[in-house]
Amino acid sequence: MNTSLKLKLGLLIILIIGSITTVVPSFYKGAPDWWKTYMAPEGLRLGLDLQGGMHLVLKVNLKKAVENTLELAADDLKNRLADQSITAVRTQSTTPNIIIFTLPNTSAVAMVEKIVAEDEDIAATVESKEGSFPRIKIRLTKEKLKFIENNAVDQSLEIIRNRIDQFGVAEPVIIRQGEDEIVIQLPGIKDPERAINLIGDTAQLEFRAVADATGTNLNEIIGKAVDAGQWQEGDSIRLLNRAVGSLLPAETSVYFEKEVDKQTGREYLRPILLEDKVLMTGDMIKDAQVRIGGTFNEPYVSLDMTSRGGRIFANVTEEYTGERMAIVLDDIVRSAPVIREKILGGSAQITGSFSHEEASDLAIVLRVGALPAPVDIIQNMTVGASLGQDSIDKGLTAGIFGAIMVLAFMVIYYRLSGVIANGALILNILFLFTGLAVLSATLTLPGIAGIVLSIGMAVDANILIFERIREEYTLGKSVKSSIDGGFSKAFSTIIDSQVTTLITAMALFLFGTGPIKGFAVTLSLGIIFNLFTVLFCSRLFFDSLAAKKKIGRLKFIQIVKNSNLDFMRLKNITFVLSGILVAIGLISFIQITRGSANLGVDFTGGSLLQYKTQQEFSMNEVRNVFDSNEMQGVDLQKVENENRLIVKIKKSEEVVANLGETVSRILDRDLPQNKFNLESQSEIGSSVSEVLRNKALLAIFISLVGVIIYLGLRFDLRFGLAAAIATFHDVLVVLGICWLLNVEITLLIITALLTLAGYSLNDSVVVFDRIRENMHKDEKKNLPGLINVSINQVISRTVVTSLTSAMVLLALFLFGGSVIHDFSFTLLCGVIVGTYSSIFIASPVLTLWKPSKS
Repeated sequence: MNTSLKLKLGLLIILIIGSITTVVPSFYKGAPDWWKTYMAPEGLRLGLDLQGGMHLVLKVNLKKAVENTLELAADDLKNRLADQSITAVRTQSTTPNIIIFTLPNTSAVAMVEKIVAEDEDIAATVESKEGSFPRIKIRLTKEKLKFIENNAVDQSLEIIRNRIDQFGVAEPVIIRQGEDEIVIQLPGIKDPERAINLIGDTAQLEFRAVADATGTNLNEIIGKAVDAGQWQEGDSIRLLNRAVGSLLPAETSVYFEKEVDKQTGREYLRPILLEDKVLMTGDMIKDAQVRIGGTFNEPYVSLDMTSRGGRIFANVTEEYTGERMAIVLDDIVRSAPVIREKILGGSAQITGSFSHEEASDLAIVLRVGALPAPVDIIQNMTVGASLGQDSIDKGLTAGIFGAIMVLAFMVIYYRLSGVIANGALILNILFLFTGLAVLSATLTLPGIAGIVLSIGMAVDANILIFERIREEYTLGKSVKSSIDGGFSKAFSTIIDSQVTTLITAMALFLFGTGPIKGFAVTLSLGIIFNLFTVLFCSRLFFDSLAAKKKIGRLKFIQIVKNSNLDFMRLKNITFVLSGILVAIGLISFIQITRGSANLGVDFTGGSLLQYKTQQEFSMNEVRNVFDSNEMQGVDLQKVENENRLIVKIKKSEEVVANLGETVSRILDRDLPQNKFNLESQSEIGSSVSEVLRNKALLAIFISLVGVIIYLGLRFDLRFGLAAAIATFHDVLVVLGICWLLNVEITLLIITALLTLAGYSLNDSVVVFDRIRENMHKDEKKNLPGLINVSINQVISRTVVTSLTSAMVLLALFLFGGSVIHDFSFTLLCGVIVGTYSSIFIASPVLTLWKPSKS
């Protein structure tokens, strides 16, 4: 063995040792801390769909942030005017973001202008006409509006991060997305509902005096507003007070006090009249802790004020001794105790029949501070740990079974060369996981799809080389010359097929959404390491064995021998058949874009809930339960042999409805014997579903444009167009099949179609490379004849590649479980359609253009 080979083997051994060292901590949790710290600080992480957890997308309500800031500024102005004995009456404004006050006389205008001038956040316009009360219009300055727009999201993000840190979730992901969205991932969360409440609570805390409501029937006043259609339960408290303000005593507002029945645990909201003046706010709180005490020995929240807050609180409690003070949290009165005496020391309590978790979460949000604006949940995906583990177990079973079939087939079919290919394939997987660990990437189900495709391409690259070696060896060349010729002639084909797929992966990464990005990352790494393991490692193994004279002669089995079929004779028949299939695909695409197909909640918006029970259940009784509870538009599905129930409720609403709690309550109450356990919950608002759909389409379009440009430069333009046509053909045909079989179109199905696009491109480019090679050998031969010869030369490789890919996908289909059942079925159809199109569509399409001389 020469020095060059020894150096290459040494380099490979170092890479293998380094990869194992890096990847072990990701799979073996018992690795020493020093190993994790210095060898793999972050390591490979499992996605929420594999380990369980919660994925939230929040939209910060910037419009509400502006409204809240303006409301606070207006209240402050009103209070400061009241201190000067000026009564300002708020009147209705038809212009958004403007508040109008009517002043008692023109002499008050000067004082208003003086106070407004001292406040940098607001601007005022005074309207004073003869014979009418002067009016003042309050609005936020442009500088303040810009500040809110630039800082509200970042401020919300930091507050939410602090809340989650105190909640105690390991390795949360909290990042900003776009202009006004925050993405939160909470792996392994045990109580999703509690986490949502903690994250979403605005926690606007105010102290207000309880007003004298003698002679005021609050229930009757609220009833009038409801009957007039001016307010209904669930609307904001500000809207209610605008509707009933004229019926209330001056300088007062109606609120609701939350009470809990000690016997039944039911919550009641009782109207209570409060003074408008805000005595204190939550920004004066320094600390909040949970304590146990009181008459019923219940949890309460103990507040410690800042030094300024303590002074104000002492003055307030002295002024209002003997009266009730309401503690208002997010416009709900949580308690309204009577102040017995002046309170020094800056301490207070919030009571209100809290559970320990509620008191603890309230203490967290008060310690951290209030959100500057409400946050709406526009996407909520929750996966239980049991379902995540189930996905891992079934995915491993399917993957191991599929890998064993492929490895065994390669050894049987290619003998020693198959052993070498298997070694390169194992190294490819090792390097791929190492790359993911180094990048601290998150492995998800779509990411596994990318690994499946990259493994298929790794096998295909080796098959390309072996078939070339076979051709050289059949010509009577020596083993060494055959190996050299095989690698040399397969090189350009491998590069072209891998690069076209890499272009697709890059487009998907740049323009796709979360799941699609995960697919793109694993596919990109798989392609890069595939080129290394096939062109370097496989060649190194062959050269090392040849140097030691371990290869006497090359033995291969051949499924298709001396093929001489006239594929071009069938061109018209296959074009008609494909035309029909593509037409069905176009119809399905139109139906999908219209929303008439079986779309998943990913694209329609709504809720997808998955339950598991330990015993068999009848779908008739489940349907009857939902019908009796008047749950309309519910799609129920039973996963056979798994005791799983899937509940789909499609709703086009911008904010998620959080229906999981409602459905779970119905199942627990009406079917208690089945003990349905919520395994996963996916709720998506319509705005998110639209973004997901549009980005998926954009990613596909950009990737195909990139491939056309590459193939146009590498071959000529007609090859690029033919590859794009074949890829569109395959995607549309498989989409049509899914539509006809009523397969639900989800993001996972879109990922399968993207995988298919990569497979189809790879297949077409292999045939194109052989056509180009034969065109250079025999420029006089007509194009149809060249296409026939080329397809016959690569038909053996096409059959073997399709067979090995189908083995892996069949294992996923049979053993992968319900989560990836439709995904693997779509890919199986894609392999069949892709094999057909590379032979009968992609190449014959070339004859539609006039041949160019190259």
